[in-house]
Amino acid sequence: MISTLCVNFALKKSKIMANGTAPIYLRLTIDGTRIEFTTRRYISPARWNAAAQKMTGTNEEARAFKQYLSSFEQNAYNACRELIESKKQVTVQALKAVLLGTFESAEQKMLVPIFEEHNRHVAALVGQDYAKSTLERYKTSLKHTIEFMRWHYGVPDIDVKKIDHNFIATYEFYLRSEKKCRNNTTVKYLKNFRKIIKICLNNSWIDKAPYAGH
Repeated sequence: MISTLCVNFALKKSKIMANGTAPIYLRLTIDGTRIEFTTRRYISPARWNAAAQKMTGTNEEARAFKQYLSSFEQNAYNACRELIESKKQVTVQALKAVLLGTFESAEQKMLVPIFEEHNRHVAALVGQDYAKSTLERYKTSLKHTIEFMRWHYGVPDIDVKKIDHNFIATYEFYLRSEKKCRNNTTVKYLKNFRKIIKICLNNSWIDKAPYAGH
């Protein structure tokens, strides 16, 4: 049984982007224990009202921004109720997992284990079907993917059903901007990732490819 659940939003100035915007983070606190992760929304610091926890202004953009954050807040309380009703322990980690779709489920297929299994198969075939350099590239690709998910989503893994076009587009941006990968290198890493997506498609773990246009 929990005593209190507090939901707040905060501007992360330490993660300001090149265009001058910074991400808004959701903070969950239960009995003094806090966890936070990105809402995937960015805003100019000058437009963030920290006291009211909203974008300044009354135009359509400000209203849409407020509505988006309100939905995050409501989802947090819904997730709390979901855990209570399923008789699971309510912790900030569990709430975060439910909100990000990474809560343990028999039907879930997580990206990292699939990627790791693929790399083990490649390793077993080095010298036959694959060069050692290919294995190293896949290992680096997995490392970049995990670091990207921590950077953007605040988690080290994700349900493959949650991988969408935005995931691919943001991953490409991450490779180019944060990892400083040149175009050819970025294309190679995205090609590696497509192979993992193809495995998911072939096993019916996802219904469609998320990388249209990439």
